[in-house]
Amino acid sequence: MNTFLKLINRKDQNFQHWYSEVVFSAKLIEHYDISGLYILRPSAVEIWETLQAFFDSEIKKMNVENCYFPMFVLDSHLKKEEAHNSGFKQEVAWVTKSGQSDLEAHLALRPSSETIMYPYYSKWIRGHRDLPLKLNQWCNAVRWVVGDPTPFIRSREFLWQEGHGAFATEDEAHAEALEILELYRRIYEEYLAVPVIKGTKSEMETFGGAIYTNTVEAFIPNTGCGIQGATTHCLGQKFAEKFEVKFEDKKGEKAMVWQNSWGYSTRTIGAMVMVHGDDKGLVLPPKVASTQVIVIPVPYKDVDTQGIYDTCKATVNMLCEAKIRAELDSRDSYSPEKKYSEWEMKGVPLRIEIRPMDLENKQVCVVRRDNGAKIHIANADLVEEIRKFLNNIQQNMFDVAKQKRDECIQVIHTWEEFKEALNQRKMILAPWCDEKDVELDVKRKTENEMGPAKTLCSPFDQPELPEGTKCFKSGKPAKKWTYWGRSY
Repeated sequence: MNTFLKLINRKDQNFQHWYSEVVFSAKLIEHYDISGLYILRPSAVEIWETLQAFFDSEIKKMNVENCYFPMFVLDSHLKKEEAHNSGFKQEVAWVTKSGQSDLEAHLALRPSSETIMYPYYSKWIRGHRDLPLKLNQWCNAVRWVVGDPTPFIRSREFLWQEGHGAFATEDEAHAEALEILELYRRIYEEYLAVPVIKGTKSEMETFGGAIYTNTVEAFIPNTGCGIQGATTHCLGQKFAEKFEVKFEDKKGEKAMVWQNSWGYSTRTIGAMVMVHGDDKGLVLPPKVASTQVIVIPVPYKDVDTQGIYDTCKATVNMLCEAKIRAELDSRDSYSPEKKYSEWEMKGVPLRIEIRPMDLENKQVCVVRRDNGAKIHIANADLVEEIRKFLNNIQQNMFDVAKQKRDECIQVIHTWEEFKEALNQRKMILAPWCDEKDVELDVKRKTENEMGPAKTLCSPFDQPELPEGTKCFKSGKPAKKWTYWGRSY
């Protein structure tokens, strides 16, 4: 009987089922009794904690302070900013009873905390010396999505951070939005090895109540779908007006604050799995892998078994002392082959195998998870070489992912080219007149079982737009280049 861990589904054949199988088999999640809710297992939380540690440290350098607000919001507060309320209306979950008694006021579970926090910003901000007020909270949010949920990507409860800044000037708000967006890029590219594009959302895709939304957009080549990685929203003075967040400026005059909100969530983990996973399971970038190296003894009959195990323990200790996250798999009831498949499923970046011949030759056999390469390393060079391998794997995973992403980008100029590229699951870069009616028309004419195409973002790094360039759909003068495609 084959006891090795193997996936039933293949990434390039049935991506949706492959993804669900991977996150379950690799023990990132466990299914819960309520549809759309998932248990995050320790391996998923450890990835989240790594990202959290990086981001929390960086925002504290920006003088952002952590806080926590209750997760309930009054109906009256939620409705104060109409565009914001409309954006969440279909996804808000409500608490209406306490025991058998109806609550006098219905309470919404936090879809986002603007309307929870800003009544207190109004209370705390009085003069220019109270600004800027920059708060962040690590918490959960609930959005009761309609349709089929997807673990990490579209779940009905998720973990995230949400930052909320209030400033005396518009320039300060714009500067923070860009600074935070760069941190989001670093999370994806430097930690998760997932390439992203920084840009601005269209009017239709802008966060409810915001003046504009900046985004880092990832892309999944296997499905031809974009994925919104993280966003910063410049709220202008809209919420300040609704919640009366005013201050006395240096001239002694009353003024409205300028505000931002920004957040990233456990969706990051799902994007990482989708981009890097293969038919053996997860492939983890070393920076976020809780176990970077797994050491496996491979004893033969009638050999110095104890010597192999002692060497494995010494190897793990040496790596751990060098701050490399290593672990020993000494389970006697599992064959080496079964251990290989299990740790491959979990995505551990490096596997060290130690056999009798390795003892004799004073070396170890190292196997890379990202490309399967096998290399023998002398014991004397072990720590230095393992560090090099981990760095190389991190960079190689990003380079491979970027190459695959870039191969999917197609520049088009006409509607016929657009339709052909969309059918080929491309990430489409097109000249656009930046009109809402045109985006609506594109969505309407591309609707099918896979969902409609829409704008993903207009990149900050705009290609040259020659004079006279026409919008691919309307034929009107183009104002910008914009990425289009289907999206999660």
